Amino acid sequence: MLTKTIEFKTKYGQKIKVHGIPVMKNDHPHWFTVNMRLRLYLGGLHKQGPGTYSFREYLKRTLKWSEFEKIYQSEELKNNA
Repeated sequence: MLTKTIEFKTKYGQKIKVHGIPVMKNDHPHWFTVNMRLRLYLGGLHKQGPGTYSFREYLKRTLKWSEFEKIYQSEELKNNA
């Protein structure tokens, strides 16, 4: 699973970094869930202040384990490629 990192500044100049965001296509069955959770998470971070946060850990705490595994499941590579 590919993940990405977002780094931004709040309107008060505080630097916030969020890592572990899964990269998905729009037709993925869990795209909507991840997108809405990310919006809620980023909205809450403005109140917490500067720092580095893990979106993956947030999803572990908020989603059912079966849903979390489906989102972060890794595809097996053939011939170690």
